[in-house]
Amino acid sequence: EVDPSLQALESRQEEILKRLYELKSAVDGLSKMIQTPDADLDVTNIIQSDECCPLTASGADLDLMLGKDYGALKDIVINANPSLPPLSLLVLHSLLCERYKILSAVHTHSSVKSVPENLLKCFGEQTKKQPRHEYQLGFTLIWKDVPKPQMKFSIQTMCPIEGEGNIARFLFSLFGQKYNAVTSTLIDSWVDTAIFQLKEGSSKERGAVLRSMNAALGKTSWLVGNELTVADVVAWCALQQTGGANAAPANVQKWMKSCENLAPFSSVMKLLK
Repeated sequence: EVDPSLQALESRQEEILKRLYELKSAVDGLSKMIQTPDADLDVTNIIQSDECCPLTASGADLDLMLGKDYGALKDIVINANPSLPPLSLLVLHSLLCERYKILSAVHTHSSVKSVPENLLKCFGEQTKKQPRHEYQLGFTLIWKDVPKPQMKFSIQTMCPIEGEGNIARFLFSLFGQKYNAVTSTLIDSWVDTAIFQLKEGSSKERGAVLRSMNAALGKTSWLVGNELTVADVVAWCALQQTGGANAAPANVQKWMKSCENLAPFSSVMKLLK
């Protein structure tokens, strides 16, 4: 009898491969249009050749990405339940602080009776208070009784984004990283897999995902290519919260150590102790 979780994972992988081959066909068609009939595309090498700047590079244009507020500070407000803290969002906050001048704040909503001290101080101490207009971005976390994390980044439109994976994608986009279609597809797939199967799935589903991760990490340093992506952040945090870190196979263990060697991950590790 076929394990349902393995069957579901195989179906998902087949769907990804189908999309990759569709992309390959499209690129092949374009190559013929520009009269290069001998041009070919090796899909397996697309990720490796996808050039992206390190996260420590200069900041992106926040006005272009978030809209211009005519001098007003752009605010990101996230509601999250303290009973299941969204660790990936805390890691991404730390990464963003390495790039931008961020005014960070943590509050507790009246719907929550008590919040552990470590969660109230999850952003650490703001080293030096400056006038509000001198910051590039406001990042406010509100511990609230909500079923899943919610984010609003525009007070004018109040446009909400729900779900840890979706918010993580948005926050990572603020680094201005650009990926080709194949890489973007695989990153999105790993984020969904980490949330819905690794974090929220059954033990059999988690086992199947760990095997897939181990295979992927046998070929590349990170889940997608040779640079850290949001897929690594979300997957690492999911493993921490499910308690499956110690039972992870060799390649996954090595990858986890690579994550923990980065300061933003190590700061979140302190919350888990």
